[in-house]
Amino acid sequence: MNVNKKRLRRTMMFLNAQKPGLIKDPYIYKPDSIILDLEDAVAENQKDAARFSLYHALQEIDYHGVERVVRINALDTPYWKEDIRCSVAGGCDSIRIPKTECAQDVKLVESEVEYAEREFGRPKGSVLIMAAIESARGVMKALDICEASDRLFGIALSGGDYTKDLQTHITGTGVELMGARQNLVIAARAAGVQCFDTVYTDLNNMEGFRQDVEIIHLMGFDGKSIINPRQINTVHEIFTPSLKDIIFAEKVVKEIDSKKAQGIGVFTVDGKMIDIAFYDGAKRTIELAKASGVYKGDL
Repeated sequence: MNVNKKRLRRTMMFLNAQKPGLIKDPYIYKPDSIILDLEDAVAENQKDAARFSLYHALQEIDYHGVERVVRINALDTPYWKEDIRCSVAGGCDSIRIPKTECAQDVKLVESEVEYAEREFGRPKGSVLIMAAIESARGVMKALDICEASDRLFGIALSGGDYTKDLQTHITGTGVELMGARQNLVIAARAAGVQCFDTVYTDLNNMEGFRQDVEIIHLMGFDGKSIINPRQINTVHEIFTPSLKDIIFAEKVVKEIDSKKAQGIGVFTVDGKMIDIAFYDGAKRTIELAKASGVYKGDL
């Protein structure tokens, strides 16, 4: 069983699970993950049709290694249990829980996923979970949510519903999202899981999108939810280490490995003072570069 909670997830692209034209070949754009949506994108009277489309897509389409996440309907609807059965039976990689507000929401979904794995002969633990945080309560309970299940690989902010709950709106500046963004990143890091930012919906403002991605990259996010293939390259560029970053990380790792053996704790690399605290960050840079396909070294 190959389940990688830490796999590269710079981009997670939403697609309406009901539309064959959207879900037949999104891998050509090379997102890291796709989110096949059974929730907001699908009308109330089309849920069964969407599941039918989803199941056959998961069964019949080769997505060429792109992770296949399914966003189920909310837990206060009559649809979510059948969404999970269909998704697990089809062979999805992960379930995205919308409107997550507490650890119990994750545990409920985990229980249904376990049941579906047994029912459809999937290996135990093969289907992962992620939780979307869409309310003030969800933000305040983020750490509990992150620690609710070993299956949970990450959490994601859903800015539209969150700002409504906060009684404000999306401004494009990021000011209204700053508190939630930082709280979610802190909770995710404390729990050892990944963290993903909300979508940027103004497709005509690519400069604003770039600025938004640069901000969340600096804040420590692992990636961003997106709604259009045009947004993929920008996110991948910003979240992939540059050659300069890789070379410096290599030097840091080699120097620390060397100096540690000599009992030296502090030294300089390219004129910068370095100590052991830089080691893990440098190793992460190299691992990210490897996962992104831009590093062929052997550290």
